[in-house]
Amino acid sequence: MKRVILSWSSGKDSAWALGELHRDPDVEVVGLLTTVNKTHGRVAMHAVREELLRSQAAAAGLALEQIDLPWPCPNGVYEDLMAGAVERLLSAGATHMAFGDLFLEDIRAYREERLAGTGLKPLFPLWGRDTSELAHAMTDPETGLEAYLTCVDPKQLAQEFAGRRYDRKLLDELPSSVDSCGENGEFHTFVTRAPALREDVAVTLGEVVERDGFWFADLLPD
Repeated sequence: MKRVILSWSSGKDSAWALGELHRDPDVEVVGLLTTVNKTHGRVAMHAVREELLRSQAAAAGLALEQIDLPWPCPNGVYEDLMAGAVERLLSAGATHMAFGDLFLEDIRAYREERLAGTGLKPLFPLWGRDTSELAHAMTDPETGLEAYLTCVDPKQLAQEFAGRRYDRKLLDELPSSVDSCGENGEFHTFVTRAPALREDVAVTLGEVVERDGFWFADLLPD
C-alpha cells in the first residue's frame, strides 16, 4: 500500500488528482501538502486565503501539512523548508508524494530531482492526459468540479477572466494560445466542489486587484 501525501495547490488539478488517487486500490492518501505565503496569509501563487485552504482540507477529510514561506522567498530557503517537511512526512509514515502536473517536463524533472534519495517517491496521476479532454471532464455539469480563476497572467489572458467560474463557457472563450487547464501558468484556480471533496466550500467573490504583474480575484468565505 502506497501512503501518499498530495501536493495541494487548492486548484482543480490537485482536486482531480485526489480523485484519481482515491480510485487506486493500492493507494492510501494520508494528507495534503501546501505552501503558504505567510506574510500575506495566502496559498502561494493561487493567492487563496488560509481559511479557505483549511476548509478544503476539512472537506477532503485529510490532514494538512502547511509550509509557511517568507516573502520574498529565495529558492534556497524554499528548498530547506521543503526538505524539513519531507523529513516530517517520512517520520509520519508517508512513502510517496503525488503532484497534479500534466505535461511540463522541466517541472517534473525538478520534483523528481528534489525527492531523489529522500525516501519519498514521486507520483504523477494526471501525467500525459490530453488537457482539452481533461478540462472537458472537469467541467462536466454532472460529474465534474466547480472552480474559480483566482489568478490570471495578463501577458497570456485578459484580466476579465479573473474571478470567473471554470466552466465550459469559459473554455469556449479561451484564446487558442491558452492551455485548457492553464498548465503554462496562464491562470490558477480554487476548487469549491469536487468528487473527491465530501462537501462544498462556500465562497463569494471579493475584489479583483493587480499585484506583482498578475490579476488576483479575492475569494471570501461565505
